[in-house]
Amino acid sequence: MSVPFRRAAIAAACSLASAAAQAQTEAPQRELGTVTITGGQPTSLPTQIPTTIEGMTAEQIGRSINATDSQDALKYLPSLLVRKRYIGDYNHAVLSTRASGTGNPARSMVYADGILLSNYLGNGPTNAPRWMLVAPEEIDRVDVLYGPFSAAYPGNSVGAVVDYVTRMPQTFEAHGKVSFQHQPYRLYATDESYNGHQISASAGNKAGDWSWFFSLTHTRSEGQPLTFATRTLAQGTPGNAGTPVSGAVLDLDRTNQPWYLLGTGTQYTTTQNVFKLKLAYDISSTLKAQYTLGLWNNRADGKAATYLRDAAGNPVYSGTVNIAGRSYNLNGAAPLFGQTREDITHVMHGFTLKTQTRGTWDWAASVSQYDYATDELRRNGTVLPGAFNGGAGTIVDGDGTGWTTLDLRGTWRPQGIGGTHIVDLGVQRDHYTLRTRDNATPNWITGAPGALTAAFGGDSTLTSLWAQDTWRLAKDWKAVLGGRLEHWQTDKGYRSNGTASVAYAERSESWFSPKAALSWQATPQWVLKASTGRAIRVPTVSELYQGGVNNLGQTTLNDPNLRPEKSWTTELTAERDLGNGLLRFTGFFERTRDALYSQTNVFTNVTNIQNVDRIRTHGLEVAYQASDMFTRGIDLLGSVTWADSKVTRNDRFPASVGKRQIRVPEWRASGAVTWRPDDRWSTTFGVRYSGEQFSTLDNTDINGFAYTAASRYFTTDLRVTYQLSPKSTLAFGIDNLNNDKYWAFHPYPQRTFHLEFKTRL
Repeated sequence: MSVPFRRAAIAAACSLASAAAQAQTEAPQRELGTVTITGGQPTSLPTQIPTTIEGMTAEQIGRSINATDSQDALKYLPSLLVRKRYIGDYNHAVLSTRASGTGNPARSMVYADGILLSNYLGNGPTNAPRWMLVAPEEIDRVDVLYGPFSAAYPGNSVGAVVDYVTRMPQTFEAHGKVSFQHQPYRLYATDESYNGHQISASAGNKAGDWSWFFSLTHTRSEGQPLTFATRTLAQGTPGNAGTPVSGAVLDLDRTNQPWYLLGTGTQYTTTQNVFKLKLAYDISSTLKAQYTLGLWNNRADGKAATYLRDAAGNPVYSGTVNIAGRSYNLNGAAPLFGQTREDITHVMHGFTLKTQTRGTWDWAASVSQYDYATDELRRNGTVLPGAFNGGAGTIVDGDGTGWTTLDLRGTWRPQGIGGTHIVDLGVQRDHYTLRTRDNATPNWITGAPGALTAAFGGDSTLTSLWAQDTWRLAKDWKAVLGGRLEHWQTDKGYRSNGTASVAYAERSESWFSPKAALSWQATPQWVLKASTGRAIRVPTVSELYQGGVNNLGQTTLNDPNLRPEKSWTTELTAERDLGNGLLRFTGFFERTRDALYSQTNVFTNVTNIQNVDRIRTHGLEVAYQASDMFTRGIDLLGSVTWADSKVTRNDRFPASVGKRQIRVPEWRASGAVTWRPDDRWSTTFGVRYSGEQFSTLDNTDINGFAYTAASRYFTTDLRVTYQLSPKSTLAFGIDNLNNDKYWAFHPYPQRTFHLEFKTRL
């Protein structure tokens, strides 16, 4: 992208916006830099903290976003990116924030009605939040708190805290949706079309003290190929050995070295079914109980295909082949063309009991459990020529994995609801259990588990005490002072290769994280805010224990002595009330010690997850939103973020010093404009932009437009909705309208068409 075009893209993103705001009487109100929700369900976020909080309403989402998954609701919010590779992406849709790339999902938090959806069993793309347990149709609002400025959250909040507020009915309601998706896909030698559909139904009612809501969602989706079989040009041996083949695609890898693309892998066909039930009971006028049940079932086939053909036109998957006078061996310890088959059933329970007296004391108690009831991945170990109909392979079983949370909190208002002080305090306990077993099987599709080939696991517990005081210093001043005392323990860690095993010693640490925020209503239009906080992000159980054991019983690829990440984050904000909109300038600053990244230790030549000594990030975020801009019916929302995020010390890998943090681009922007000419029609045009980024700490992946690299991108989206009747809506949309071909290790979707029909009783 040329410099002038890049500047034009950024300028366009700043001037565009998503959907209409709610009516003024229903919109969140701002005072002294805090947000007060005056309509709909209350958020679980601490909205009285004077720091950056952004959000989207159900009305905005429906008008402006082609939402097939709940993470789509975040598409146009400032500085956020979800790495969604295809519709229904369940194992790589991780969240990126201002100072954290898409390889760091453990540096953000995702909740639904206060129930944890983030997966802190690991810190990688396979540990994506459980987005699927919130259907787009049940979202009342999504709110985002930027930064670790609330004592109510652990160090994972260093990037952002996302809370989906879902709907509970006041009268009988029923909803239905049918949608279809179509993606023509062209890349290398792949020329295919991939389709999907989604059917959902929900209903709810309130009768007396009882209310209930349930939803059923069925999704079937075909994604584009996500991985590729490759051989570098240098790996070939000059000569005539091997079967002559055609079809290989010569291109450049992420370091600009020539390589051949030989075929595709991980082309998922996934079928997902989600059942959600919420029951609520008003025990009294001020005490309410609610139970939530979520069931998620996923069956996914990851397919592979070869580009190679012999002289007779037959597909070639294995053996020694000859490409343009060089021979290549396609065989190896793992099949070059791997296939997978997954069968997953996860169960979530959540129970909350809370008061809402608005008097001197309010309290809430909640507990949740997320259980890997069934979690089986089968993959082939050999490739039969021209077919994938069985043969030896591996079964990976995650049964016994999951997490539980306990949260007890209270609010004390010593002078009443409008008093000088409001004190929030609580006790939390989060426990994570990881159990993974690899077994050989004689038939990877239908065979029973055989000999154990690898296993690892461990437990982790974080127990916390926290408190914070919201203090109205004067008429135009508000401060929040708080702190969080945490005790971390990890135990039961082990690793086995089937014949040798290692058990790890128990570890525990404690620390205190202070928080502070201040706001000043400088004029009726201007609010100035400052926030700062310390965040400690503990290593996950897979970062500590996932790896291998050789035949001598020596451990590899993991470090059970990893230190927690330690970050100090500061935010300075100026907000301008424009009457029909809001303009915000935010400067942010972060210093992180002992950041957790995979790298190669120059002293031991071991590649694993290690502590990076220091990373420094500072930047500026500008956000703007307005309704009825220029004329009635035109609504704008947009943002642009500049971030300078670099490694400043890394003794184990000095080549990374002075280089950019992985997948944190210098520039990013998003926004959309919505036009509502009348009460029936609505059209939204959106844009998203990201500048150059890297996937390696030493930034040697200079070619972003290659498999395993991360690229810049500029995409546009379109959504048109038409109100067929007061209760029925038809929508047509196109994501990636300009068909940008961009990458984040895997290729992102190309131009995708959406057709959607929604109705309600």
